[in-house]
Amino acid sequence: MISTSDFRRGMKLAIDGEPYVILEFQNARTAQRRANVTTKLKHIITGQVLEKVFSSGTQFEIPDFDDRKMQYMYTDGESYHFMDTETYDQVALHKDQMEDYKGYLVENNEYDILFFEGSPISMELPPSMEFKVVECEPAVKGDRVSNVMKGATLETGLEVKVPIFIKEGDVIKVDTREAKYIERVSM
Repeated sequence: MISTSDFRRGMKLAIDGEPYVILEFQNARTAQRRANVTTKLKHIITGQVLEKVFSSGTQFEIPDFDDRKMQYMYTDGESYHFMDTETYDQVALHKDQMEDYKGYLVENNEYDILFFEGSPISMELPPSMEFKVVECEPAVKGDRVSNVMKGATLETGLEVKVPIFIKEGDVIKVDTREAKYIERVSM
């Protein structure tokens, strides 16, 4: 069982049999009352965000989650298809489930697929990934002020802001949580 004292940002838990992830939480205690924990939860399947208040010490069941490394194969427009490289089992995630992740998918790369009660429900990205720049705005001579950024399109179609010295063909590291440029990768 999981208690409110175990809460951490990003922790997954089941409430009434539904999978949630904790976005934020705060312990609060008022005079002459029990302590409460105010949380902001996101439903993993639907993406719905809700705020709930729990009494301190409330117990929650440990959800039946399973993470599996799976290789991204292709998309058919409606679903994104992944394959387990050990068992060759294939699963598909609907495009609605992949809305936040599609800019990071590269064919034949491995990703962590999250299963809940045996069904695939979402994908977890690493904190950063490397991508090739396929299109980039040209730098204008005279733009030498620090922190000048320009738009760049990556091999997956994701658009990020990059420093002016980045050019087409460069490989860059991108923070997947915020879709921000981290650094250029030397090849």
